[in-house]
Amino acid sequence: MTPRFDVIGLAVSDMAASLAFYRRLGLVFPEGTGDQPHVEAELPGGLRLALDTEETIRSFHAGWRPPTGGGRMSLAFLCESPAEVDSVYEELVGAGHHGELKPWDAFWGMRYAVVHDPDGNGVDLFARLPQAQ
Repeated sequence: MTPRFDVIGLAVSDMAASLAFYRRLGLVFPEGTGDQPHVEAELPGGLRLALDTEETIRSFHAGWRPPTGGGRMSLAFLCESPAEVDSVYEELVGAGHHGELKPWDAFWGMRYAVVHDPDGNGVDLFARLPQAQ
């Protein structure tokens, strides 16, 4: 048997804040789960995004500590248009999330921006530029 990629897992310090952030990006999590230790959303193609509280991870891995330094992992969300990159970025920054990289037209033909989720993970927002389609 060959292992099959199935889940992207994130450790979160505040489940409710993380759910609110990723719901703003269109992910669907079960309602009323803001106080749960583990929550999942199905992603396109059948993958899942699993959020686990830091306490949950420590319950089976007592020595676990959140990574430091950041910048090692990011999730990327395709937007419908360059204007949507701008509007989603502004919505998230306006809601208090850290804007790491303001929207810009990248040399590889995309409108691109980066925000941080509540735990400092990079979340890329991108859309193809009209001339690159």
